[in-house]
Amino acid sequence: MENLLKAPGVFVDFILKEWLLAVSGISLILTSIYARHIPVYSVNEWEVLFILFVLFITVNGLQQSGFISTLARGIERGKRIPLKLVLATYFLSMLVTNDIALIVIVPLTLSLNVNRKGILVILEALAANAGSALTPFGNPQNLFIYWFYKVNAFSFIKIISPFSLSFLLILLISSLFVKTRNGAREPEGVQTVNKKAYIYGILFFIVLLTVFHRLPVLTGIVVILFALLFDRKSLRIDYALLFTFLFFFGIAENIKLLLASEIGRAGHIFLFSALVSQLISNVPATLLFAKFTSRWEALLWGANAGGFGSLFGSLANLIAYKIYINHEGSDKTPLFTVKFLTIGYAAFFISIALYFLLYPSPGLF
Repeated sequence: MENLLKAPGVFVDFILKEWLLAVSGISLILTSIYARHIPVYSVNEWEVLFILFVLFITVNGLQQSGFISTLARGIERGKRIPLKLVLATYFLSMLVTNDIALIVIVPLTLSLNVNRKGILVILEALAANAGSALTPFGNPQNLFIYWFYKVNAFSFIKIISPFSLSFLLILLISSLFVKTRNGAREPEGVQTVNKKAYIYGILFFIVLLTVFHRLPVLTGIVVILFALLFDRKSLRIDYALLFTFLFFFGIAENIKLLLASEIGRAGHIFLFSALVSQLISNVPATLLFAKFTSRWEALLWGANAGGFGSLFGSLANLIAYKIYINHEGSDKTPLFTVKFLTIGYAAFFISIALYFLLYPSPGLF
Protein backbone atom coordinates (compact mmCIF):
# COMPACT_ATOMS: atom_id res chain seq x y z
CA MET A 1 0.00 0.00 0.00
CA GLU A 2 2.83 2.37 0.87
CA ASN A 3 4.42 1.79 -2.53
CA LEU A 4 1.10 2.56 -4.22
CA LEU A 5 0.87 5.85 -2.34
CA LYS A 6 4.40 6.77 -3.37
CA ALA A 7 3.82 5.91 -7.04
CA PRO A 8 2.04 9.17 -8.04
CA GLY A 9 4.83 11.22 -6.44
CA VAL A 10 7.51 9.23 -8.23
CA PHE A 11 5.66 9.66 -11.52
CA VAL A 12 5.35 13.44 -11.01
CA ASP A 13 9.07 13.70 -10.18
CA PHE A 14 9.91 11.74 -13.33
CA ILE A 15 7.75 14.00 -15.52
CA LEU A 16 9.27 17.15 -13.99
CA LYS A 17 12.77 15.87 -14.65
CA GLU A 18 12.15 14.14 -17.98
CA TRP A 19 9.38 16.31 -19.44
CA LEU A 20 11.34 16.64 -22.67
CA LEU A 21 11.37 12.86 -23.10
CA ALA A 22 7.63 12.66 -22.40
CA VAL A 23 6.76 15.51 -24.78
CA SER A 24 8.93 14.13 -27.58
CA GLY A 25 7.46 10.64 -27.17
CA ILE A 26 3.86 11.92 -27.26
CA SER A 27 4.69 14.22 -30.20
CA LEU A 28 6.15 11.32 -32.14
CA ILE A 29 2.97 9.30 -31.66
CA LEU A 30 0.67 12.23 -32.58
CA THR A 31 2.63 13.30 -35.68
CA SER A 32 2.85 9.68 -36.84
CA ILE A 33 -0.92 9.32 -36.53
CA TYR A 34 -1.59 12.64 -38.27
CA ALA A 35 0.88 11.96 -41.10
CA ARG A 36 -0.19 8.30 -41.28
CA HIS A 37 3.47 7.46 -41.40
CA ILE A 38 5.79 5.36 -39.27
CA PRO A 39 9.24 7.00 -39.27
CA VAL A 40 12.08 5.04 -40.81
CA TYR A 41 15.45 5.85 -39.27
CA SER A 42 18.39 6.28 -41.59
CA VAL A 43 21.79 4.71 -41.08
CA ASN A 44 23.18 8.19 -40.44
CA GLU A 45 20.71 8.79 -37.60
CA TRP A 46 21.62 5.49 -35.95
CA GLU A 47 25.29 6.42 -36.29
CA VAL A 48 24.64 9.78 -34.59
CA LEU A 49 22.92 8.02 -31.69
CA PHE A 50 25.75 5.50 -31.39
CA ILE A 51 28.43 8.21 -31.43
CA LEU A 52 26.54 10.19 -28.76
CA PHE A 53 26.26 7.01 -26.68
CA VAL A 54 29.99 6.28 -26.69
CA LEU A 55 30.80 9.98 -26.19
CA PHE A 56 28.62 10.11 -23.09
CA ILE A 57 30.37 7.01 -21.74
CA THR A 58 33.82 8.45 -22.46
CA VAL A 59 33.12 11.83 -20.87
CA ASN A 60 31.49 10.14 -17.88
CA GLY A 61 34.61 7.99 -17.58
CA LEU A 62 36.81 11.08 -17.64
CA GLN A 63 34.60 12.57 -14.96
CA GLN A 64 34.78 9.46 -12.76
CA SER A 65 38.57 9.30 -13.21
CA GLY A 66 39.06 12.76 -11.70
CA PHE A 67 40.31 14.39 -14.89
CA ILE A 68 37.44 16.87 -15.28
CA SER A 69 37.42 17.90 -11.61
CA THR A 70 41.19 18.47 -11.75
CA LEU A 71 40.76 20.61 -14.85
CA ALA A 72 37.92 22.47 -13.12
CA ARG A 73 40.12 23.31 -10.14
CA GLY A 74 42.66 24.81 -12.51
CA ILE A 75 40.00 27.06 -14.05
CA GLU A 76 38.69 28.09 -10.60
CA ARG A 77 42.07 29.45 -9.60
CA GLY A 78 42.07 31.97 -12.42
CA LYS A 79 40.00 35.06 -13.13
CA ARG A 80 37.35 35.74 -15.79
CA ILE A 81 35.88 32.24 -15.59
CA PRO A 82 32.83 33.06 -17.79
CA LEU A 83 35.08 34.58 -20.44
CA LYS A 84 37.38 31.55 -20.49
CA LEU A 85 34.49 29.11 -20.75
CA VAL A 86 32.83 31.04 -23.59
CA LEU A 87 36.08 31.24 -25.55
CA ALA A 88 36.88 27.57 -24.95
CA THR A 89 33.42 26.50 -26.13
CA TYR A 90 33.46 28.80 -29.16
CA PHE A 91 36.83 27.66 -30.52
CA LEU A 92 36.42 24.01 -29.55
CA SER A 93 33.09 23.84 -31.42
CA MET A 94 34.81 25.08 -34.57
CA LEU A 95 37.05 22.01 -34.51
CA VAL A 96 35.03 19.17 -33.00
CA THR A 97 31.38 20.28 -33.63
CA ASN A 98 29.00 22.07 -31.28
CA ASP A 99 27.58 18.84 -29.82
CA ILE A 100 30.95 17.43 -28.75
CA ALA A 101 32.14 20.79 -27.42
CA LEU A 102 29.15 20.93 -25.06
CA ILE A 103 29.45 17.29 -24.03
CA VAL A 104 32.95 18.21 -22.82
CA ILE A 105 32.51 21.78 -21.52
CA VAL A 106 29.16 21.57 -19.71
CA PRO A 107 30.21 18.76 -17.30
CA LEU A 108 33.42 20.70 -16.72
CA THR A 109 31.38 23.81 -15.86
CA LEU A 110 29.15 21.87 -13.48
CA SER A 111 32.28 20.60 -11.70
CA LEU A 112 33.38 24.14 -10.87
CA ASN A 113 33.02 25.41 -7.31
CA VAL A 114 31.32 28.62 -8.44
CA ASN A 115 27.81 30.03 -8.51
CA ARG A 116 25.67 31.05 -11.54
CA LYS A 117 26.29 27.81 -13.41
CA GLY A 118 22.95 28.10 -15.18
CA ILE A 119 23.85 31.30 -17.03
CA LEU A 120 27.29 29.87 -17.82
CA VAL A 121 25.73 26.81 -19.48
CA ILE A 122 23.35 29.02 -21.49
CA LEU A 123 26.23 31.18 -22.73
CA GLU A 124 28.15 28.02 -23.64
CA ALA A 125 25.21 26.73 -25.69
CA LEU A 126 25.13 30.02 -27.60
CA ALA A 127 28.92 29.99 -28.03
CA ALA A 128 28.84 26.43 -29.37
CA ASN A 129 26.22 27.30 -31.99
CA ALA A 130 27.99 30.52 -32.97
CA GLY A 131 31.50 29.04 -33.12
CA SER A 132 30.50 25.91 -35.02
CA ALA A 133 28.84 28.08 -37.68
CA LEU A 134 32.20 29.45 -38.84
CA THR A 135 33.69 26.27 -40.32
CA PRO A 136 32.33 23.82 -42.90
CA PHE A 137 32.75 20.94 -40.42
CA GLY A 138 31.66 22.75 -37.26
CA ASN A 139 28.16 21.29 -37.33
CA PRO A 140 26.18 18.82 -39.48
CA GLN A 141 24.17 21.40 -41.43
CA ASN A 142 27.33 23.28 -42.45
CA LEU A 143 28.97 20.08 -43.64
CA PHE A 144 25.89 19.18 -45.67
CA ILE A 145 25.68 22.61 -47.34
CA TYR A 146 29.41 22.60 -48.01
CA TRP A 147 29.27 19.24 -49.81
CA PHE A 148 25.80 19.47 -51.35
CA TYR A 149 26.39 22.82 -53.04
CA LYS A 150 30.13 22.22 -53.67
CA VAL A 151 30.99 25.52 -52.00
CA ASN A 152 34.50 26.96 -51.98
CA ALA A 153 35.83 26.98 -48.39
CA PHE A 154 36.87 30.65 -48.55
CA SER A 155 33.45 31.72 -49.87
CA PHE A 156 31.76 29.64 -47.20
CA ILE A 157 33.65 31.28 -44.33
CA LYS A 158 33.34 34.73 -45.89
CA ILE A 159 29.53 34.47 -46.03
CA ILE A 160 28.97 33.17 -42.50
CA SER A 161 31.77 35.03 -40.68
CA PRO A 162 29.65 38.16 -39.94
CA PHE A 163 27.16 35.90 -38.14
CA SER A 164 29.74 33.95 -36.15
CA LEU A 165 32.07 36.82 -35.28
CA SER A 166 29.21 39.18 -34.33
CA PHE A 167 27.97 36.67 -31.78
CA LEU A 168 31.50 36.07 -30.55
CA LEU A 169 31.69 39.80 -29.74
CA ILE A 170 28.24 39.79 -28.11
CA LEU A 171 29.11 36.74 -26.02
CA LEU A 172 32.47 38.15 -24.96
CA ILE A 173 30.83 41.37 -23.77
CA SER A 174 28.04 39.43 -22.07
CA SER A 175 30.49 37.16 -20.27
CA LEU A 176 32.25 40.19 -18.78
CA PHE A 177 28.99 41.18 -17.07
CA VAL A 178 28.53 37.72 -15.55
CA LYS A 179 30.15 37.82 -12.15
CA THR A 180 30.90 34.50 -10.48
CA ARG A 181 32.36 33.81 -7.07
CA ASN A 182 34.01 30.75 -5.62
CA GLY A 183 32.60 28.84 -2.69
CA ALA A 184 29.00 28.44 -3.88
CA ARG A 185 29.38 25.01 -2.19
CA GLU A 186 31.94 23.54 0.14
CA PRO A 187 34.72 21.97 -1.90
CA GLU A 188 34.75 18.19 -1.74
CA GLY A 189 37.79 16.10 -0.99
CA VAL A 190 40.52 16.49 -3.56
CA GLN A 191 40.04 13.89 -6.25
CA THR A 192 43.21 12.63 -7.84
CA VAL A 193 43.44 11.57 -11.45
CA ASN A 194 43.63 7.80 -11.73
CA LYS A 195 45.09 5.67 -14.50
CA LYS A 196 41.74 5.25 -16.24
CA ALA A 197 41.87 8.93 -17.23
CA TYR A 198 44.66 8.16 -19.70
CA ILE A 199 42.68 5.28 -21.19
CA TYR A 200 39.57 7.40 -21.52
CA GLY A 201 41.66 10.14 -23.10
CA ILE A 202 42.76 7.67 -25.77
CA LEU A 203 39.18 6.43 -26.20
CA PHE A 204 37.97 10.02 -26.56
CA PHE A 205 40.52 10.59 -29.32
CA ILE A 206 39.32 7.40 -31.06
CA VAL A 207 35.72 8.62 -30.93
CA LEU A 208 36.78 11.96 -32.42
CA LEU A 209 38.44 10.10 -35.29
CA THR A 210 35.12 8.34 -35.98
CA VAL A 211 33.36 11.72 -36.00
CA PHE A 212 35.84 12.98 -38.60
CA HIS A 213 35.37 9.77 -40.63
CA ARG A 214 38.99 8.74 -40.09
CA LEU A 215 37.84 5.51 -38.46
CA PRO A 216 34.67 3.45 -38.97
CA VAL A 217 31.83 4.42 -36.65
CA LEU A 218 31.72 0.92 -35.17
CA THR A 219 35.24 1.47 -33.82
CA GLY A 220 33.41 3.09 -30.91
CA ILE A 221 32.54 -0.42 -29.70
CA VAL A 222 35.94 -0.44 -27.95
CA VAL A 223 34.55 2.20 -25.57
CA ILE A 224 31.57 -0.01 -24.68
CA LEU A 225 33.76 -3.09 -24.24
CA PHE A 226 36.17 -1.27 -21.94
CA ALA A 227 33.31 0.07 -19.84
CA LEU A 228 31.65 -3.35 -19.58
CA LEU A 229 34.85 -5.12 -18.62
CA PHE A 230 36.63 -2.60 -16.42
CA ASP A 231 34.43 0.39 -15.47
CA ARG A 232 30.68 -0.21 -15.43
CA LYS A 233 30.05 3.00 -13.50
CA SER A 234 30.78 4.93 -16.70
CA LEU A 235 27.70 3.30 -18.26
CA ARG A 236 25.47 5.33 -15.93
CA ILE A 237 24.72 8.00 -18.48
CA ASP A 238 21.61 9.94 -19.51
CA TYR A 239 19.72 7.31 -21.48
CA ALA A 240 16.61 9.51 -21.45
CA LEU A 241 18.49 12.02 -23.59
CA LEU A 242 19.36 9.32 -26.12
CA PHE A 243 15.71 8.28 -26.35
CA THR A 244 14.73 11.95 -26.71
CA PHE A 245 17.02 12.14 -29.75
CA LEU A 246 15.51 8.93 -31.11
CA PHE A 247 11.97 10.31 -30.78
CA PHE A 248 13.09 13.66 -32.12
CA PHE A 249 14.50 12.19 -35.34
CA GLY A 250 11.14 10.51 -35.94
CA ILE A 251 9.23 13.75 -35.29
CA ALA A 252 11.50 15.59 -37.72
CA GLU A 253 10.78 13.07 -40.47
CA ASN A 254 7.03 13.32 -39.89
CA ILE A 255 7.07 17.12 -39.98
CA LYS A 256 9.24 17.13 -43.10
CA LEU A 257 6.64 14.90 -44.74
CA LEU A 258 3.82 17.24 -43.72
CA LEU A 259 5.63 20.42 -44.80
CA ALA A 260 7.14 19.23 -48.07
CA SER A 261 4.00 19.87 -50.09
CA GLU A 262 3.60 23.35 -48.60
CA ILE A 263 6.98 24.90 -49.34
CA GLY A 264 7.55 24.04 -52.95
CA ARG A 265 7.05 27.72 -53.85
CA ALA A 266 8.67 29.24 -50.79
CA GLY A 267 11.01 32.08 -51.67
CA HIS A 268 12.27 33.45 -48.39
CA ILE A 269 14.64 30.62 -47.61
CA PHE A 270 16.40 32.39 -44.75
CA LEU A 271 13.27 33.02 -42.71
CA PHE A 272 11.65 29.70 -43.49
CA SER A 273 14.73 27.66 -42.61
CA ALA A 274 15.29 29.64 -39.40
CA LEU A 275 11.65 29.31 -38.30
CA VAL A 276 11.24 25.65 -39.24
CA SER A 277 14.45 24.89 -37.32
CA GLN A 278 12.57 25.88 -34.17
CA LEU A 279 10.33 22.85 -34.67
CA ILE A 280 12.51 20.16 -36.21
CA SER A 281 16.07 21.47 -35.53
CA ASN A 282 18.42 23.06 -38.04
CA VAL A 283 19.87 19.84 -39.45
CA PRO A 284 16.62 18.33 -40.87
CA ALA A 285 15.47 21.85 -41.81
CA THR A 286 18.61 22.20 -43.92
CA LEU A 287 18.03 18.85 -45.61
CA LEU A 288 14.43 19.84 -46.30
CA PHE A 289 15.04 23.28 -47.82
CA ALA A 290 18.07 22.21 -49.84
CA LYS A 291 15.59 20.43 -52.11
CA PHE A 292 13.92 23.71 -53.01
CA THR A 293 16.66 26.31 -53.37
CA SER A 294 20.02 26.98 -54.93
CA ARG A 295 20.60 29.92 -52.55
CA TRP A 296 23.00 28.22 -50.19
CA GLU A 297 24.01 31.53 -48.59
CA ALA A 298 20.51 32.22 -47.25
CA LEU A 299 20.10 28.59 -46.19
CA LEU A 300 23.45 28.68 -44.37
CA TRP A 301 22.44 31.78 -42.43
CA GLY A 302 18.93 30.52 -41.75
CA ALA A 303 20.03 27.11 -40.47
CA ASN A 304 22.63 28.57 -38.13
CA ALA A 305 20.31 31.32 -36.90
CA GLY A 306 17.72 28.61 -36.30
CA GLY A 307 20.11 26.93 -33.89
CA PHE A 308 19.25 29.68 -31.41
CA GLY A 309 15.86 29.95 -29.79
CA SER A 310 14.00 26.78 -28.87
CA LEU A 311 15.42 23.69 -27.23
CA PHE A 312 14.79 21.94 -30.55
CA GLY A 313 16.58 24.55 -32.67
CA SER A 314 19.82 22.63 -32.38
CA LEU A 315 20.64 19.23 -30.91
CA ALA A 316 23.41 21.03 -29.05
CA ASN A 317 20.74 22.95 -27.13
CA LEU A 318 19.17 19.70 -25.98
CA ILE A 319 22.52 18.37 -24.84
CA ALA A 320 23.40 21.45 -22.75
CA TYR A 321 19.89 21.67 -21.30
CA LYS A 322 19.61 18.03 -20.27
CA ILE A 323 23.11 17.75 -18.79
CA TYR A 324 22.38 20.79 -16.60
CA ILE A 325 18.93 19.62 -15.49
CA ASN A 326 20.15 16.12 -14.65
CA HIS A 327 22.99 17.56 -12.58
CA GLU A 328 21.10 20.30 -10.74
CA GLY A 329 17.75 18.56 -10.20
CA SER A 330 14.15 19.09 -11.29
CA ASP A 331 13.52 21.89 -8.77
CA LYS A 332 15.60 24.24 -10.92
CA THR A 333 13.99 23.15 -14.20
CA PRO A 334 11.26 25.85 -14.56
CA LEU A 335 13.51 28.86 -13.92
CA PHE A 336 16.37 27.49 -16.01
CA THR A 337 13.99 26.68 -18.89
CA VAL A 338 12.63 30.25 -18.87
CA LYS A 339 16.14 31.71 -18.85
CA PHE A 340 17.33 29.33 -21.57
CA LEU A 341 14.43 30.19 -23.88
CA THR A 342 14.48 33.93 -23.16
CA ILE A 343 18.19 34.35 -23.86
CA GLY A 344 18.04 31.88 -26.75
CA TYR A 345 15.23 33.75 -28.49
CA ALA A 346 16.98 37.07 -27.88
CA ALA A 347 19.92 35.64 -29.85
CA PHE A 348 17.51 34.27 -32.47
CA PHE A 349 15.93 37.67 -33.14
CA ILE A 350 19.32 39.41 -33.10
CA SER A 351 20.50 36.99 -35.81
CA ILE A 352 17.42 37.78 -37.92
CA ALA A 353 17.98 41.53 -37.51
CA LEU A 354 21.66 41.10 -38.36
CA TYR A 355 20.81 39.24 -41.56
CA PHE A 356 18.42 41.89 -42.81
CA LEU A 357 20.87 44.62 -41.78
CA LEU A 358 23.58 43.05 -43.94
CA TYR A 359 21.25 41.99 -46.76
CA PRO A 360 18.43 44.56 -46.94
CA SER A 361 17.66 43.64 -50.56
CA PRO A 362 16.17 40.28 -51.53
CA GLY A 363 19.49 39.30 -53.08
CA LEU A 364 19.99 36.12 -51.12
CA PHE A 365 16.39 34.97 -51.22
